Amino acid sequence: MNMPFNENSLVKDIVNLFPQSSDLFKRNRLDFCCGGNRPLAEAADDQNLDVPAIMAELKELYKKHNGNAEDMEVWTQTGSSELIEHIKNKYHRELEEELTMLSPYVTKVSKVHGDRHAELIRVYELFYELKKDLLEHTAKEEATVFPLLLQLDSVDGEQRNEILAEITELEKEHDHAGSILKELREITSDFTPPLDACGTYRLVYKRLETLEAHTFMHVHLENNILFPRYTA
Repeated sequence: MNMPFNENSLVKDIVNLFPQSSDLFKRNRLDFCCGGNRPLAEAADDQNLDVPAIMAELKELYKKHNGNAEDMEVWTQTGSSELIEHIKNKYHRELEEELTMLSPYVTKVSKVHGDRHAELIRVYELFYELKKDLLEHTAKEEATVFPLLLQLDSVDGEQRNEILAEITELEKEHDHAGSILKELREITSDFTPPLDACGTYRLVYKRLETLEAHTFMHVHLENNILFPRYTA
């Protein structure tokens, strides 16, 4: 897969094009914020890093996060067991990883810039509310609801009503997550950083927007494809 950057691209430009690269750079002590205005190869050399190895890791990350566009037609025609496994592996695992990785950036930006940009305090509050809710939500789906859905054809009427009530509750939780994301978009002016925003500030906004898109697709697969198979 061809990436829209190479070892001669500026570190800050790579993060702008591919926000998840920031985790790799942070782990290797490559400054993508204040010191990001230099080619990746030069920055890596200064840290005595293997440039081809860094590029290989970037390629794997890029393939993981950008290589598989979702094909809705496939999942409308796929059995529920396979669809549930896809949701768990593609959306739950990636969500857990991104929420963990993004947390320190959100905290840092709110602490450093919150006095001059008060909306960042609210971004911090909303993000951690969203993180708590989504992690609890996905854990409940995997531990309880998904297994019950796959048993639905063999349960009696009373149990069926309980399972359908669980689906209704999950849909309400989806709505709540959507309301948090809506407020995040509103208070960040559609995730548009101010002119004086540093690299980390811009990174947070880009990754929040990516998180929004990821969550919307996750919810779409459940609300509009998986759940109707049992509630219709």
